[in-house]
Amino acid sequence: MDKQELETTVSKVLDEMRQRPIPLGVSNRHIHLSEDDYARLFPGQPISEKKGLLQPGQFASNQTLTLVGPKGQLKNVRLLGPLRSASQVEISRTDARTLGIDAPLRMSGDLAGTPGVHLISPFAELDLTSGVIVAQRHIHMTPLDALILRVSHGDSVSVAIEGDARQLVFDNVAVRVSPDMCLEMHIDTDEANAAGADNPQICARLVMP
Repeated sequence: MDKQELETTVSKVLDEMRQRPIPLGVSNRHIHLSEDDYARLFPGQPISEKKGLLQPGQFASNQTLTLVGPKGQLKNVRLLGPLRSASQVEISRTDARTLGIDAPLRMSGDLAGTPGVHLISPFAELDLTSGVIVAQRHIHMTPLDALILRVSHGDSVSVAIEGDARQLVFDNVAVRVSPDMCLEMHIDTDEANAAGADNPQICARLVMP
């Protein structure tokens, strides 16, 4: 194989890899807690894993809480692990209306100026003064994935949700690149319902410019 044939073959392989399906993760409402807040809500109770998540080291725990807002409450909201440096509550727009909380659309960790919520565990209660957000839809990927897809951390891309009669294209999908993550797109339950993405066979594909 000469140089031109090799370049043609490599280009074809890369084009095929750019078109490969992206696993789609639907994020239901959930909570991340700091170590201090966890210790207050679950005194003497170590966090325990119920189910591992696709992202390395992350899991759904056996612990759940009730969220209480000015207008209503949400019970059995799952705590995700491991514990974090700051507490954060991720809900959908529908959940925000149920609670009566004006939760802003934010990336995870961008908590400045966000509203709080009252948390109730089987052991204690806690007023979280901030940290409630509606999570911006995003794609996790490794640096190699980003290189293949020709995107960078912080980019905004369009992604097609495929596999159902209600398939649609989501714009303004944030790209999050880290060697500690694996390829997966995250949307919330409102977005999943809009796309009919209630089937594990549903996948996403990056819309290439």
